[in-house]
Amino acid sequence: MRNAEHLANVMVQAFIDAVDRGVDLVPVVADSTSTAKIAPFIKKYPDRVVNVGIAEQSLVGMAAGLSLGGKIAVTCNAAPFLVSRANEQIKVDICYNNTNVKLFGLNAGASYGPLASTHHAIDDLSVMRGFGNIQIFAPSSPLECRKIIDYALAYQGPVYIRMDGKELPELYDESYTFVPGAVNILREGHDVALVATGSTVHEIADAAAVLADEGIQVKVIGVPSLRPCDSAALMQVLKDCRTVITVEEHNINGGLGSLVAEVLAENGATARLKRLGIPDGSYAAAADRRFLRQYHGFDAQSIVGLVKEMSQS
Repeated sequence: MRNAEHLANVMVQAFIDAVDRGVDLVPVVADSTSTAKIAPFIKKYPDRVVNVGIAEQSLVGMAAGLSLGGKIAVTCNAAPFLVSRANEQIKVDICYNNTNVKLFGLNAGASYGPLASTHHAIDDLSVMRGFGNIQIFAPSSPLECRKIIDYALAYQGPVYIRMDGKELPELYDESYTFVPGAVNILREGHDVALVATGSTVHEIADAAAVLADEGIQVKVIGVPSLRPCDSAALMQVLKDCRTVITVEEHNINGGLGSLVAEVLAENGATARLKRLGIPDGSYAAAADRRFLRQYHGFDAQSIVGLVKEMSQS
């Protein structure tokens, strides 16, 4: 296993490697070079980065234009501003027109912590799922992030990649292969399934390890691909579980929890479902990640307690 790494660093190295092998890639930033940690790319390819200033709508429009000119345009800025300020441009310029743009939503979820609701992206998955014609991914580890980016750069069409804003340790060994739509089983178990996406996969993995030490074996499932999603495969791994708990640093509506609820309902499953994340009608707490997840009840310790409670009822 490799040491923890910031996903933005993984992203930038993937960009450098892509241009090195001849990919006509152009990063577009909105005065967000520090957020994107893109200095190494600028040092090597200074003429390839387009900075539109603090103008997210222009950022998306510029990226769409570059793609129509044959470039692979990648936008690199904070998820809350990308998704909220450029909402119409993403819908029309990117999705409706099927432009070959890769949108990187950096510091997603509540990565900005104490900067509070203006800087929290807890609705980006629900917004993107509401748009047609865009693939949606949320990597949980450095290796998974790199595999997703390499896939996205080779894929012809719009992609949104939800990027966490903290260093994340590795979950997979070098044999890991990313398959769009697939679900990843990190630990086998029975009766209870823990399902997460993005950085919260670490919370369910840690919770499962604690539960295993206490003799409770739960299934741990990572969902890096929200669109496409292999619904049949997801249902297959959930079908024998009486209880399903979803975990995400996102509003419980519209993201992973909703996706799992839809799959269970459409297949007539009788499993109990509990969705953990930011509660309906709420903003995320203005606090560092550890406190925020504990406050909203989706840190590893809270998940352990919930599994024990639901296993007894």
